[in-house]
Amino acid sequence: MRSMRKTLACLSIAAAAMTGAWLGVAQPASAASLTEVTNFGTNPSNLRMHLYVPDQVAPRPAVVVAIHYCTGSGPAFYSGTEFASLADRYGFIVIYPTATRSGSCFDVSSPQALRHDGGSDPVSIVSMVRYVLQRHNADPNRVFATGLSSGAMMTNVLLGAYPDVFKAGAAFAGVPFGCFATTDGSMWNSACANGQISRTPQQWGDLVRAAFPGYTGPWPRMQLWHGTADDTLRYPNFNEEIKQWTNVHGLSQTPSFTDSPQPNWTRTRYGGSGTMAQVEAISIANGSHNILSAGMAARVIAFFGLDSGGPSSPPPSSSPSSSPSSSPPPGNAACRVDYTVNAWNTGLTASITIANTGGSTINGWSLVFTLPSGQTITSGWNASYSPSSGQVTARNVSYNATIAPNGSVNIGFQATHTGNTGRPSSFTLNGAACSVA
Repeated sequence: MRSMRKTLACLSIAAAAMTGAWLGVAQPASAASLTEVTNFGTNPSNLRMHLYVPDQVAPRPAVVVAIHYCTGSGPAFYSGTEFASLADRYGFIVIYPTATRSGSCFDVSSPQALRHDGGSDPVSIVSMVRYVLQRHNADPNRVFATGLSSGAMMTNVLLGAYPDVFKAGAAFAGVPFGCFATTDGSMWNSACANGQISRTPQQWGDLVRAAFPGYTGPWPRMQLWHGTADDTLRYPNFNEEIKQWTNVHGLSQTPSFTDSPQPNWTRTRYGGSGTMAQVEAISIANGSHNILSAGMAARVIAFFGLDSGGPSSPPPSSSPSSSPSSSPPPGNAACRVDYTVNAWNTGLTASITIANTGGSTINGWSLVFTLPSGQTITSGWNASYSPSSGQVTARNVSYNATIAPNGSVNIGFQATHTGNTGRPSSFTLNGAACSVA
């Protein structure tokens, strides 16, 4: 208990850090305010729910669950981070859960928390999401989670146990799904916190897949952040998270893309090179545990795909019409396609980045390509696909219909194969041939 109290004291440093002074963040300059919601649904662990609905909400708004650190609260995370001000700009809704147990940490340890519909905090948070989906006509295909420390660990848990609810997540200084598991009633796992648990990618991936047996849908995308000098949830956990989520997506641990967006950052992307790659990991040299700082929330929102348009934008749709009359007319698109395949046994995932290399904005697009024989699409993201084999047309969904000059969109799909894991030989965008990276 003494060790746990000492660690919680370290975590509580985040409470002082998560203030407007720390981030230089003021509460949003609008009439909207944070509101507590009670009786939101099944709540086995007695969490509190605070909700931020901006003055102008996009039609069929997205939902972001923003989850606090140990000793924190939903209102503290609201006032100390930029998610509410970004909600004002882009018209999404933010849920701020609050843990009410001693220490105010979220349950990421118990067998109940690590199983789909098993109980504890994840069930309460999913109840909050369903409440917002129903009461605010929100889009169930655009539900996301993000958090710091205990909230980052919960982000991993939510994406692992509820891939049917969450489409992507961003974890700041967390640990892999299942790493904190205990069976003695304790909520603290020192071996995991100290970075002493190492598993193979397959073992980490199997922990996630076992949380929701029988699930066959697409897995959420994951963005990971960690400081190399984190002395609370130590840095080795970052690489273990990368192992886990690349395996869940059937990806190689070799990055598709590496850069340094800031001098002390190393960013790697897996399964694609664009902003919405399936897994993105940002390592911050000499970064401490309290890693979330000004500007990072905007990168989270970009990873979620929520940084375009705004409250007046048309409502997103996960199932746009596939009739020929809805396709954009043929044109002379100047485009480049980056197509990455990651295969295993009888399955594969394909990540496709479509870049506009011309000088004019593309408004509405359809990408046509022919799948190699034996490949059949079973699910996809960020586009509609028809038919599932042979010559396939991928059409935009309304939230990514526009590609600015020098801009790009990332789409992808999961497929089965009978041995041929190759990629299409050519692509046409709105009837014009694209170069292939």
